[in-house]
Amino acid sequence: MSSPITPTTSGATTFLQFQAAKTLHTAHGPQQLDLSFQLKKGDILALYGPSGAGKTTILRILAGLTHPTTGHIQTENEIWLDTSRKLDLPTRHRSIGFVFQDFALFPHLSVRQQLEFALPPKADTRIIAELLEMMELEALQNQKPAALSGGQQQRVALARAIARRPRLLLLDEPLSALDDEMRSKLQDFILKAHQHYDLTTILVSHHLPEIFRLASEVIVLEKGRIQKKGKVADVFHQDKASDKFKATGEIIDITTIDVACIISVLSGNSTIKIVVTPAEAALLHIGQKIIVTSQTFNPIILPI
Repeated sequence: MSSPITPTTSGATTFLQFQAAKTLHTAHGPQQLDLSFQLKKGDILALYGPSGAGKTTILRILAGLTHPTTGHIQTENEIWLDTSRKLDLPTRHRSIGFVFQDFALFPHLSVRQQLEFALPPKADTRIIAELLEMMELEALQNQKPAALSGGQQQRVALARAIARRPRLLLLDEPLSALDDEMRSKLQDFILKAHQHYDLTTILVSHHLPEIFRLASEVIVLEKGRIQKKGKVADVFHQDKASDKFKATGEIIDITTIDVACIISVLSGNSTIKIVVTPAEAALLHIGQKIIVTSQTFNPIILPI
């Protein structure tokens, strides 16, 4: 019997309940995927962990492309999977948008045709023009994938997934092949679309700055099991440092509080938070590589 939907502590309802078990065949031999989690409506959940941990398998189970040995998937009041009742909703009947790592565009279709193909029957076609404008694809709408750059193809793949107006958006390392500048720009598009279309999103990523920028929650996987889960900053928490240290990192967040600014720097798998003046913060930007040094509790930021 499926579990009832319950309110979360923030007042939002649980959008997704997921439980699955399946044997994974990895480079290190067979291992058992066995986990469960819940996701609130409107959140972006990141799945993080080494290759073979089960991240992509989770997305494929959600999409109905991979079938677990046992499992239960419920979105609000709709059950997509319940192996105990032999219920397995086909992919075409699950309200998902899937952006693959390799884009998976149709080579013979133009940009506009890719989006039109994704539209559900009797859908409002005005979303096509809206997405072309939002993703800055209007000038490219008659081009085919071979004529597009990697960043342009990824914007098309994202727009195509959203054209279905999915209840759940699945992103499988969508930006891993892009350079840092293009990656940052595509992150902007993802955030804008997520908010505009009121999406609930699950993101697979190996890139910690990307997780900090996009996700509200994170699950750390290892060998098919959940090792950690929670708020991103809590999961990747920086232990208190000594009063003399030097670290290289990347700025992942700049927050203004009253008359000061807090700079969050990702160094390795940890975050360092530094209080600076607004004038100092004005010289910095998210994604910038820096050196943080500290002497007697007086941190200094040195741009690289």
